[in-house]
Amino acid sequence: MKRWEIVVVLLLCLALAGAVACLPFRGQGVEQEVAPQLVGVVRGDLIISVNGSGSIGVANEANVAFDSSGKVDKIYVDEGDVVKEGQALAVLAPVDTEALELALAQAELNLAQAEVSLAQAEAGQEQAEATLEEAKYHLDQLERYHATYEERRIVKLQISAAESQVKAAEAQVQAAELAVDVARQAVEEAKSELEIETITAPFYGIVTAVYVEEGNFIPAPGMSQVTVVHLVDLTTMELGVDLDEIDIPGVALDQRAIITVDALPELQLEGRVARISPLPTVEAGVVLYKVKIGFDVPQGSGLKIGMSAAADIITNERSGILLVPNRAIKQDSQGNPMVWVMVGEQIKQRSVVVGISDGIHTEIVDGLEEGEIVVIELGAEPELETGRPPVIPFMHPAPPPER
Repeated sequence: MKRWEIVVVLLLCLALAGAVACLPFRGQGVEQEVAPQLVGVVRGDLIISVNGSGSIGVANEANVAFDSSGKVDKIYVDEGDVVKEGQALAVLAPVDTEALELALAQAELNLAQAEVSLAQAEAGQEQAEATLEEAKYHLDQLERYHATYEERRIVKLQISAAESQVKAAEAQVQAAELAVDVARQAVEEAKSELEIETITAPFYGIVTAVYVEEGNFIPAPGMSQVTVVHLVDLTTMELGVDLDEIDIPGVALDQRAIITVDALPELQLEGRVARISPLPTVEAGVVLYKVKIGFDVPQGSGLKIGMSAAADIITNERSGILLVPNRAIKQDSQGNPMVWVMVGEQIKQRSVVVGISDGIHTEIVDGLEEGEIVVIELGAEPELETGRPPVIPFMHPAPPPER
């Protein structure tokens, strides 16, 4: 670059630097000028969110197990297989068929005997009730024809005995009915022991592990069942994030969250807050709360469990509201919010009612209208003198020096 070109550039820089100041303010006895920034009041949307990061995890999984004991006859899946809801996973067959058939026959015989006893008890109850009714009828006849006291006393004793027999018969019937129910249940259990049990996939997913082999014996379920297949849902996942104690009060269940995945920057997911831990964890003196965000997985997205991701949880959002930059909001002498507004060629103070803020823009609830111009000072507040409002000067660029 030629020497005269360098001189021109330096002079232009000095001229622009000297033209920055406009509005006067007083400090330490020296007057300076600062150019205000004019911003229009616009209508738009405002979103307030809190951010957290973590890793993609499983939202829905299942440990599939048999409900009875036996020998694993067939296994239809391997680790990594994708299965549909209702698809067969494994088959369990009884170990000793002959013993189970004998147990079923015995249970059926016990049921038949219990049913015979019930029929006999019911017949006895009917007989006792008929005897009671006959004795009551006899007493009624004696009283109608003015029988002796002794004759009536004897019949009353017969009635009392008949009532006792009826009660005893009713108890026998109840015991026989209970015996029949127990026998029937034993028959059903014996039949189920003989049946081949097939476990199926409870949902569409991927097999992450198969814990048994064909021929393995599965004991009867006790305190815990033997897991045969572990299945993970492919259609839904969740992101676990840690949020600071300052952010957690604004987070609630079912709030919308925007998720971005580090390994898939073009993939943007939308989820909902599914769980908020009631207990905190403390890391390096920082109190954190675990939040789970559930979301659907787009088909063919390439998303994998364990991938790192971040989420913006939207705690508040407004649409079509009046907005101004935060820097435009000032306070009057009473500490109430106000702004400087351009009215014609003058700057005037105006009180406003503010709403939510995202740290950059603030909602104006009342006091301004769309299209009005507010002033953002880059320096001190304008000096408003009586009858003389501050003037916003127009800065002319400095002319280039002569060559």
